[in-house]
Order: sequence, then C-alpha cells, then structure tokens
Amino acid sequence: MSFEEWTVCKLGDIVDVSQGLAINSKSKYLLQNTGLPLLRITDLFNNVQIQFINPKKVPKQFIANEDELIYTRTGQVGYVFKGRTGVVHNNCFKVFPKSDNLDKNFLYWFLYQKSIREYANLIASGSVQKDLTHSAFKSIEISVPPLPTQHRIVEILSSLDNKIELNRQTNATLEAIAQAIFKEWFVNFNFPGATGEMIESELGMIPKGWRVGKLEEIITNYDRKRVPLSSRERENRKGIFPYFGAASILDYVDDYIFDGIYLLMGEDGTVITENGKPVLQYVSGKFWVNNHTHVLQGRSPFSTEYVLLQLKNTNVKHIVTGAVQPKINQGNMNELPVIIPDEFPLLSFQEIINPIFNNILDTEQETSILTKIRDDLLPKFMNGEINISN
Repeated sequence: MSFEEWTVCKLGDIVDVSQGLAINSKSKYLLQNTGLPLLRITDLFNNVQIQFINPKKVPKQFIANEDELIYTRTGQVGYVFKGRTGVVHNNCFKVFPKSDNLDKNFLYWFLYQKSIREYANLIASGSVQKDLTHSAFKSIEISVPPLPTQHRIVEILSSLDNKIELNRQTNATLEAIAQAIFKEWFVNFNFPGATGEMIESELGMIPKGWRVGKLEEIITNYDRKRVPLSSRERENRKGIFPYFGAASILDYVDDYIFDGIYLLMGEDGTVITENGKPVLQYVSGKFWVNNHTHVLQGRSPFSTEYVLLQLKNTNVKHIVTGAVQPKINQGNMNELPVIIPDEFPLLSFQEIINPIFNNILDTEQETSILTKIRDDLLPKFMNGEINISN
C-alpha cells in the first residue's frame, strides 16, 4: 500500500473536542474528599489523585473514561494521556474521533509524537503561559491511512509500550522492596545488631553512636561537569545517548559527559513531588545532562542507592526557592540534615540491596532500548516511511 492511499486532512475534519471543567468560585462547591479524581495536568503527569469531584453533580461532558484521550492545552501544552478515569480539568480537553474510520489509539500515537507536541506549542497563544485553543488544535494536519494499516501501527507501538510499562511496574516493585528495608533499618532503627539504646538529636531519637550530619557529607556533586545544549544544538547532534533534564530524558544526542551510576536531583523547574519529596532519577550508562538537575553519587561508605533511598524519605519543600521557577540550589541542598549511621549497618545494607538494584538497572536498560525503538519508529509509521500494510 502506497502513501498515496492515505488521506491528508485537518484534525478538525475527523475529531471533536470537549473542554474540561473550570474550577472557580462558582464551581468549587463540587470539590469534596472522595468521588471522581480531578485530572489536572500535574495529576496526569504524576499519576496521582489529589482533589476529588462529586460525581452526582458534575455534568457528564467533563468526565473521562479509561478509553478516552485527554490532551493538555494550558501551560504544558501538547501532551496526550489515555487510561485515566476522572473529571477533566479546564487546562485539558478530551479528544475523540467523529467516526469509526479513525482508530482512537492511532489518534493517540499521532498526538504522542514529539513533532506534533512542538508544533502545538508553536501555534499556541500566550508569551508567559501557552494556551492552545480548540481552533488551533483542529488546524493541525494529519495523514490517515486505511483502517487495517492504522490497526497494524497501533498493534506494533502498543506491544512495545506494554512491555515498557511492565518493566516500569517491575522496577517500582523492586524499589519498594528496597525502600521497605531502608525504612526498617534507618527510620525505624530495626537493623541487625541494634541494641535499642537511643539518644536525642535534632531529628528526634536516633541509635547511640549515630549522629546528624548534612547531605553534603554523604554525596559527591558533579554539577560542574554539566553542559546544557539548546534545542537547536540538540537537533544538529542527534545520537544514541540520552540527554536528561530536571525530571526526564529530553532528547538523544551524539556524545556523553557521564558514564556510570548516578543520581539526578531536579534543580530548576520540576523539583518536588506532590508530597514534598525531591524529583529524582536513578540513571546508569553513558548520558548527557543539562544544567537543570544536580548530578550526584554516594560518597564512600554511602552508596548512590543509599542516597536515593534517603532522599526519597526527605521532605525538601522548605528549601525550594523561586515563585515563578521553583529551584533547589546547591547550597540549600547541601545543608539538608541527614542521619549518619555506623559503617557496619551501611555495608550490610548495601550487600542486601545490591542484587535488587542490579535487576533495576538491567530492566531500565532494556526499557531505554525499547523506548528508543518506539520513538524512532513512531514518526516513520506516521509519515508512511515504513510500509507495514502487508
């Protein structure tokens, strides 16, 4: 099947949209402690449920089911989500095909493309905060193959995505196991050899012989080695090495500046989670980093994995500065108080969690490869460069 058999049209010709619910003085009475989760952009990204809406009082047009697509239109423009149930917030809208000639999941993968997201931001209005109108969204051009080809494209991309999601769930389980052991030993102080003798400290009661120190005592900081690349520079330097930002991989470039196991902690922009913990990325291999994330390793006898688990138990909301652009500067980060245990439980703990994190790294490497394959195939499928009709 040739590309000539694809139909080129505007999104508005084949999809409809439904605006989300505005929460204001007239509608805030809908908020309650239980009910349908309110799906704001931050909730979609973090996959959390913070606010809830009375399902009996909200109009059905604002409710999204798992099989519906949600598209972000304000601030963080151009991200598409599926598999979520709740009340769509006004900073998003639902997108759905007008007819059965468009596979909803094909539409999802079309909107998922980085190039479409970048174009959506280009046509969005607003200099301080981007806003994508319905008409602007509907003006985006799309090439639509016959249904059998749509189904085949969806089948291939979804199989890759399902494996990626399974890997993420596996790693989440493994990390939860490591976190449970960490809390038992270094929060509840039920570690091998514990005598039960405790002393007072600024962080509460701690085992005798332990002390309270600063984060800078247990880390090595490599921020000085960071080299930011502009989007134009990255466009001219496409490659295989991940380029990390504050919260995720932003791109792939042709070289690397780090090689090994590191912990990235968000410095600018996306720096804390909903519960006040720092945004962290546990990474390995060869990679590049911009200047919006701190680059850390554990300082012996503290492992990088210990630092990861320690920071996941540390509230950093009080050290975040900047009203418009949240920031955790190096000085404030270094001053975070941490418990400094004896060396023996540290080494024993590392022996236990080493196999867990080795499995995590192996799975993450596989996930990185699968993600790169999926993201490389996606635009080629969508522009007909790869013929999969047979």
